[in-house]
Amino acid sequence: MSTGEPAAASSFSPWSTIRRLLPGVATLVAVAAGARLVAPHAPLTPLLLAVAAGAVVANTVGVPDALAPGVAVHSLLLETGIVLLGAGVSLAALAAAGPALVVAVLVVVAGGLALVEALARLAGLDGRVGSLLAAGSAVCGVSAVAAAAGALDADESEVALAAGTVLTFDAVTLAVYPAVASTLALDPRVFGVWAGLSMFSTGPVTAAGFAYHPVAGEWATVTKLARNALVGVVAVAYSVRAAAETTPAGDARDRPEREASATGVRRAVAALWDGLPKFLVGFVAVAVLANAGVISGAARETLLVASDALFLLAFAGLGFDIRVDRMRDAGARPLAVVGVAFLAVSGAAYLLATSVV
Repeated sequence: MSTGEPAAASSFSPWSTIRRLLPGVATLVAVAAGARLVAPHAPLTPLLLAVAAGAVVANTVGVPDALAPGVAVHSLLLETGIVLLGAGVSLAALAAAGPALVVAVLVVVAGGLALVEALARLAGLDGRVGSLLAAGSAVCGVSAVAAAAGALDADESEVALAAGTVLTFDAVTLAVYPAVASTLALDPRVFGVWAGLSMFSTGPVTAAGFAYHPVAGEWATVTKLARNALVGVVAVAYSVRAAAETTPAGDARDRPEREASATGVRRAVAALWDGLPKFLVGFVAVAVLANAGVISGAARETLLVASDALFLLAFAGLGFDIRVDRMRDAGARPLAVVGVAFLAVSGAAYLLATSVV
């Protein structure tokens, strides 16, 4: 018995974790460094080059098992970069746009959810698939799909279908949005709010914003975080609806109904906690400390440099998540439903963005 304990302990040692993650992280560093070196001689920014390079590798040679754990760290790198980005955010500017921005976020999320749900019913899609598509497109991409899936008790095939659809639009909008903004010479703040309101997942939104302009990146991130904050509320709403649909009719004192109600409450609480973007708390804390003068000017610059470096690494990893085979499996009807809703929401979001800033 004692001979087994040291072995078990060593398997969870920091060094074993580092050895497991190091090859993939080193790959992200290599891709990011290559993007930085090539960018001065290419029409794309380092961020978009890093995404493109990762996507090319993932869809040609694939991601070896030895690299997968380290590459998957890109989500944590992105969240950490967003937290540090709080050091560069002006709370005064946010306060000026605050009420209008909050209204814009609520309008886009509520309208997007209702529109996708309605179109999904018209297209004859399963109710849970429609709800997953609605959450993913209206709130925060694949993260919202996962949160809603737990609330709705969706199966793996339904989650995969919705996630594939969302990832398809993530890849397309990441390329198209900065190009459209450059063609129209949009004000960076307008573009940032527009991207934050209408694009799906946090990674592509941040990448598109910073690919266009640093100010656009900050506003895109802030706007997207405001949307992300609603994912728990949306998951709870779906959980409550699912519990209501499964609660048997009959006397309120019946044990099956009490059990179903208790299950619904537990599911709602779990959905609210799981859906809360924890890094949002860190972002707000850093922003408050920086604007209060607790963080010095030199320290703020250091944090922002670190944030830029983390973003570049994270976007290299984001490219590895863009897989053509997943997009191919999305299916025509889900793509059509989300596509129609996206065009409508994107147009409305642009009008709202021009009124916010």
